[in-house]
Parts: sequence; C-alpha cells; structure tokens
Amino acid sequence: MSRWLTDLRRSSQPRHAMAAVPIALMVLIVVVDVLAPPHIHLGPLLVAAPALTASFAGPRLTAVVAALAVVAQAVIALLRDRDELFSANHQAQILALVLVGASLVVFCAVRERRTEELRQVRYVSESAQRLVVRPLPKRIGPLRVASMYLAAEAEAQIGGDLYAASRTGSAARLIIGDVRGKGMPTVGDAAVLLGAFRGASHRDMPLSDLAAYLDGSISRNLTQPDGTEQPGETFATAVLLDIPDAGGRFEMVQCGHPPPVLVRKGGVTTAEAHPPGPPLGLGDLEPPHYRVNAFEFQAGDLLVLYTDGVTEARDSEGSFYPLVERVADWTDCDPDALLQNLRRDLLDHVGGHLDDDAAVIAIERMPVPW
Repeated sequence: MSRWLTDLRRSSQPRHAMAAVPIALMVLIVVVDVLAPPHIHLGPLLVAAPALTASFAGPRLTAVVAALAVVAQAVIALLRDRDELFSANHQAQILALVLVGASLVVFCAVRERRTEELRQVRYVSESAQRLVVRPLPKRIGPLRVASMYLAAEAEAQIGGDLYAASRTGSAARLIIGDVRGKGMPTVGDAAVLLGAFRGASHRDMPLSDLAAYLDGSISRNLTQPDGTEQPGETFATAVLLDIPDAGGRFEMVQCGHPPPVLVRKGGVTTAEAHPPGPPLGLGDLEPPHYRVNAFEFQAGDLLVLYTDGVTEARDSEGSFYPLVERVADWTDCDPDALLQNLRRDLLDHVGGHLDDDAAVIAIERMPVPW
C-alpha cells in the first residue's frame, strides 16, 4: 500500500504542472476576446479549459479551473460591455460555464472513486498471487531459476496457471501447471493443487506416486458438494520435475501438459515424455498411469517450462507464438534475461493483451563447485 501512495504522490506532481496549460489558455482567450472587434466573441471557448483539466486532473483541480473560467467570463463581460454590464448573452455564457464545470467535477469525482476501487482490486489480486503462486527463489541448490506470470485478466494479475518448487533432500522438485479455465474463477482450483503439492512434495515418494496423489487430491477437493459437477469437469495439466543436485539429469512426469524446452550447447529441443500421462483430476474416469521419463541435464543446460498460454498466443493474423524458434535466438541468455526477452516478445506478438494466462519458468544448471 505504501508503494501505491508513493506512486500517487509522484503522479500528482505532473498533474499540477499541467494545470498551467488550461490557465494559459484562459488568459489567451480573455486577451484576444477583449482586443477583438465587437462582433467576435471567444468567451464560449473558455469551456475548453475545465474540459482539458478533467482529462488529467481530479475533481478539486477541475473545480478550481472551472471557477477561474467563470471569473474569466465575468472579466470579459466587464471589459467589453461596460454600458450593458452582464448582458443576457454574458449571463447565459456564465450559466453554461457553471453547469459544464459542475458536470466535469462530478465526472472526475466518479472516475477517481472507480480508479481507487480498481487500485484496491489490484492490491488484493497481487496479494493473492503472492500467497497462492509464490515467487520462486533465484537459487535452488545448483540451479539458477527465474519465473514469470502473465494473467489474461490484466486487472486481476492472477489466473489459473501455477508453479512451485521445493527441496527433497539432495534434489529440487518443481511443478508447473494450468487449471482448466482462466482468470479469477480458477484461483481457488490452483490453490488446491499447489497446497497438495507443497504438502506432499517433501515426502520421499517417487515422482509417479506424487502425480497420482495430486490427481486424487484434485478429484476429491474440486468436486462440487452438491454433486452437480461431473467427473472430468475439473482438471489441470502439469509437468512435475525432479532435478538431483548431482548426476547430470532430471526426471519428469508429463500430465497432459506441453513439453519443456531444453537448451543444450546452442541447440534447442523439447523434452517430450513417452507416453505422456493424462491431466490431473481425471482419475475418476479411468485409473491414471504416470510414467517417469529421464533426460540429460548437464552444467550450462537451460530448461524452459511454460503453460499453453504462451504457445497458443496468436498474433493479429492468427499465427501461434513460435516459442522454440524464439528460445533458439536467446541460447546465450541466463534465465532472467531469457524471460525478459520472452515477456517483451510475447506481448509484442499478441499486441499487448493475452487471451489466456501464461506462466514460464527458466532453470539453468550451474557447475557444482569442487
């Protein structure tokens, strides 16, 4: 909250500086109107000053400028029509300025209140994201890690994509997943899956057993109490990883999720499981079989985990985002730099707005010190 207050103070400074523009405009209109021939009347243009102020300022500053516009119109009336002080024409112009100014002040007040409500929503959603999808540590054993989350609902800052990491003895265990759906309604489902992972990931169980446990957890906890939800309506795709500190490999269970991208010695491949398992949460339909696949992962190699919000992002022509091709251009980047490039390039590809949530994790194995 303190960060928002600081941003608010900073944003108010240029607003007050911009107030000089409508004030200068009013002075110019008054001078020109007084010096112009009798048949030329520029007083009605004074309404532009409060209207311009309302575009960047709040109700108080808008009210001040509107009041100054009324005073400016009165000054014009005094200087131009001394014989017929405040003629019907000038009275009508002053009344119009009062009505327009009052309307602009009300508009600014409503806009400011809604902006504050939106600021509160963003604060709550950011807090929820930190609680549900916690930032990953920069280092996990010999691994250097970077993570990125982009929500489809820009005002919410959180959706149904998820990731988490934990330590299991001498290994790192990670998950990245995508709950069916998008936006705020899926946050609770993501929290259930992450809670089950955090509660069980530290246990000394094979990765396939962990996947089966998560499948059962989703089936039990995400079913509607009234029984209206049918089996298979709630599920999540995921990739589970075990990366030992030593051994130069990683183990993976792929649960209906896109395969990770593996960067090794300048080359880029995908770590595809054979066969991939079903999404988590479908165990009520058919008993799942999750198979563990092992892949080489040496010092200097980099692994990119992602959700389908990345690869299914389309540009204006309907083309999907070519993640593997883009990663091939950034093989010399560390995890942080790669995700910075990916974020910028992905948003450029979709024109600044994603249609689905997107999460990415980049993991680099560092040399083990001797």
